[in-house]
Amino acid sequence: MTGKSFREQVKLKKILNDENEVIKEELEDPEAFKMIAQHLKVLARSSPEDKYTLVLGLKEIGHVVAVTGDGTNDAPALKKAHVGFSMGIAGTDVAKDASAIILLDDNFASIITAIKWGRNIYGNVRKFLQFQLAVNVVALFIVFLGSVVMDDPPFTSVQMLWVNLIMDTCGALALATEPPQESLLKDKPHPINESILNAVMYRNIVG
Repeated sequence: MTGKSFREQVKLKKILNDENEVIKEELEDPEAFKMIAQHLKVLARSSPEDKYTLVLGLKEIGHVVAVTGDGTNDAPALKKAHVGFSMGIAGTDVAKDASAIILLDDNFASIITAIKWGRNIYGNVRKFLQFQLAVNVVALFIVFLGSVVMDDPPFTSVQMLWVNLIMDTCGALALATEPPQESLLKDKPHPINESILNAVMYRNIVG
């Protein structure tokens, strides 16, 4: 689709306050944008405003948006996106300031590396939390139940410290430092509003 055709069908509406300052931007025809977004692959001869409108519309319909750019005119779209990638060598200072991640080698393949490591870190944090919570929930349950049923608690304070410092921490750190695997790139993106603790993790912790 060309930028001209895109602009004719999807118009950006700016809401102003009493001082003629833009307080909100939205699409005039969200339904038309949804139809276009389902089939759009390439937006040719697009203006900076087209890029910004595309990012705004995709965010409104629930997509997680990443934008790459190197020029000053890319700054609005880079800033509006969830993640902005700018070029470290050819990119302008304005584009770098507006982006979240700077590609130091100006190589688009580096984005794949960033995605792989980002997903790996997110997965490792989940493993770390699941292991830590499982150990601590069990320890609390045993200490509480033992204190109620028995005269003496099943663990002394020193033993609890050993559980937390040695067994718990070392095991969790081992999970947290696992290197990334290529299979991570086949995973689907997580929704932006998804909790870091999901139903499967709760089931594993309780089990």
